[in-house]
Amino acid sequence: MAKSTLTAHLALFGVALIYGSNYVIAKGIMPDIVGPSGFIFLRVYGASILFLSVIFILRKKMPDKKDLGRLALCGLFGIAINQLMFFNGLSRTTAINSAIIMTTTPIIVLILSAIILKERVTSRKIIGIIFGAVGAIGLVVLSARGNLPGVSVTGDSMILINAISFSLYLVIVKPLMSKYDPITVISWAFFFGAIYILPFSLGQAMEIDWRALEPQQLFSIIYVVVVATFVVYLLNVFALSILSPNIVSSYIYLQPVVTLGFGFLFFSLGLFDAKRPAFSVGTAVCTGLIFVGVYLVGRKAKKENLPSAAR
Repeated sequence: MAKSTLTAHLALFGVALIYGSNYVIAKGIMPDIVGPSGFIFLRVYGASILFLSVIFILRKKMPDKKDLGRLALCGLFGIAINQLMFFNGLSRTTAINSAIIMTTTPIIVLILSAIILKERVTSRKIIGIIFGAVGAIGLVVLSARGNLPGVSVTGDSMILINAISFSLYLVIVKPLMSKYDPITVISWAFFFGAIYILPFSLGQAMEIDWRALEPQQLFSIIYVVVVATFVVYLLNVFALSILSPNIVSSYIYLQPVVTLGFGFLFFSLGLFDAKRPAFSVGTAVCTGLIFVGVYLVGRKAKKENLPSAAR
């Protein structure tokens, strides 16, 4: 494995670690402390300021006018719809349903990549996706057995829309990776995303009582904005500049494993109102299936070049 490819895989593993903790941290203050749309306002505008500051300091050039349309679509699907649907959906349904539905992302990406980017779908990738899906679904079911109240058709539908939207973003942003550096692409995507979300999120953002926030709650907000948004999107777009959307999306299967680990950690430390996660032989088997799935999707065959003409 080339050094740059290994770095991209490490970046994606970092994303899985961050998102795994984010499920617990964000859920701890939403919707009672911060409304879901208000949280989106903080995430998108906070990260936009950070991204735009970076490209200003680095004196990055503006994208070509002909690429602004695709960047605007990246902002729509990868930032606005993705963020609004996920947080509003998560606040309406259970974490287990959200996790199960999100495992559809690699399947959607595989289909969209074949249609839009003309990527070749190998039997190995299909088998890897099946292994990962079975492991992830089995893990979240085992981890949250008996914790099913609060299921919402509306919330589940929002999570599914989020999965479709983010999958489409991973595919349409890929061609930009061969032309611009990651920080330029993601900064402009957030710029457009910030415009889209404003009318849907400003109201709840104005309702936040900052003086009533406890230190742990303030830390949660800062973590979600800086680490789970700014850092995560930067790592994701960096990985996309090297790997295919199929490989990037396959790492979502690691998130239930990481979430389980953080659940144990936060429960032991008494943080974020975490409950003790269940662990069993079945959980270990599901975890193994997930890692096998990610390996099969991510491993490059001897004669297989990293993806198609979009590079």
